[in-house]
Amino acid sequence: MNKTQAQYPTPGVDALAASEQLCLHIRQQIAAQGGWLPFVDYMRLALYTPGLGYYSGGAAKFGTAGDFITAPGLSPLFGGSVAATIAHVLTESGGNVIEVGAGTGQLAAQILAELERLDQLPAQYGILELSGELRERQLQTLQTLVPHLAERAVWLETLPSEFVGVIVGNEVLDAMPCEVVQLVGGAWQRRGIVVNDDGFAWENRALDPIKDATILATCARWPQIPGYTSEIQIEAQGFIKALSNSLQLGMILMLDYGFPMGEFYHPERSMGTLIGHYRHHTVHDVFHYPGLTDLTCHVDFSAMYSAAEQAGLALEGYTSQASYLLDCGILERAAQLDSQSVEYLRTAAALQKLLGHAEMGELFKVIAFSRGLSGPTAPGFRGQDRSGEL
Repeated sequence: MNKTQAQYPTPGVDALAASEQLCLHIRQQIAAQGGWLPFVDYMRLALYTPGLGYYSGGAAKFGTAGDFITAPGLSPLFGGSVAATIAHVLTESGGNVIEVGAGTGQLAAQILAELERLDQLPAQYGILELSGELRERQLQTLQTLVPHLAERAVWLETLPSEFVGVIVGNEVLDAMPCEVVQLVGGAWQRRGIVVNDDGFAWENRALDPIKDATILATCARWPQIPGYTSEIQIEAQGFIKALSNSLQLGMILMLDYGFPMGEFYHPERSMGTLIGHYRHHTVHDVFHYPGLTDLTCHVDFSAMYSAAEQAGLALEGYTSQASYLLDCGILERAAQLDSQSVEYLRTAAALQKLLGHAEMGELFKVIAFSRGLSGPTAPGFRGQDRSGEL
């Protein structure tokens, strides 16, 4: 155990054994690649190795017993607000809903319940989820919270070739493997992983002007500060294009934490945004208990916009989570609660986190792309428009 690990809760015997098994698998992959592995591949192994990765293993990830709490876990009013956007789009487009990476299933339950109330239930609520363990948990959540609607849920292995409706994802893009690049000696270098006596360690390699042209083109816009380090989300951009290829008519709605390019690659953000989450602690050591620690980087929303534009999608809106939820009527929903109830007090605390400038309200953003829509602006994007920042 290193000094960093000693600062945090110790995992149980089974969890520790799984992490050690994953470390062995990663070391084998590094050896197979000649002793060096690009960070993007390490992150993919740490998060998605079948049965062992953070999102594909069996450890609790969400809620007070996990590593972090997402917005749907704070209040059902969050999902109810998202449903307002979805209902508006379904009125024009028809079709169904697909949620990408549905976590515990709470957001799905909240959206379905509100769509039922609004008389806009889709025939199917598709869930694109890679983790078998999370699929089981999502089904249990739906059967518990909305048992009469659970049969509308279907789990997908891949995106449909021709989809009509709304594709929604909450905190999905930040969990996609990213490249890490650093400026050393006046040249941009790709950061990767090697094995030494202490375990895993960083090691840089030169970028190839031809093979790594996309990375170098992105770095050319960054501050030329010695040691400047940041991330490039090539896979997330590719994912946006994949969603575009699937969407024939409707909207793609993404909620996540991040910045437009001008803020993301600010000179003062010289160490990047890559962090880990472990038992409600923020961990800066990306090698902390692989498989038990979530790895994530903030989203460059300008890059997501560029990817969508290249794929022929229209930008429906870009705004802060606070502005989005307020325009969707979250306060009006809260006002319907009994002000003397425990639920009301719990909701008030949740609203502070969801809307507060120093909490999730400003750091989290909401972006929407569309194809074929011509109706009025959807709820959520009729307030503060920040599209000009992209």
